[in-house]
Amino acid sequence: MSKLKICFILAGGLLISGCYSSGGWTPTVDSYNDPNARVINQDMNDCEQLANHASGGTAKETAIGAGVGGLIGSAAGAAIGALTGSPASGAAIGAAAGVFGGAAKQGFSAEEEYKRAYSNCIRNRGHRVVN
Repeated sequence: MSKLKICFILAGGLLISGCYSSGGWTPTVDSYNDPNARVINQDMNDCEQLANHASGGTAKETAIGAGVGGLIGSAAGAAIGALTGSPASGAAIGAAAGVFGGAAKQGFSAEEEYKRAYSNCIRNRGHRVVN
């Protein structure tokens, strides 16, 4: 596999994985009998910012996961490829698999942290969170 193909695989993985950033998710807040209902919108804006900060940013964390996954996958692929007589091909395949796997794992982890932080923030401001 040529270096150009490897670069395209890695760049594609980073672009795909970096496009998803929190997906526009917001917690559902039940405003019935909420004494703080008048400030729900302000609290949602504030908590969204805090959740982004707490999670490290989904896109950023996904890109970090892709980089680490690519490095680990490349090393593992090269080792396996060396056993079969083709370390370069093994490294390329391992890097591609590592990029997608690392990006997915880190992205999902950051997304869950984002949701948890957002819900906790809203809840701590006195609102009832449904999800």
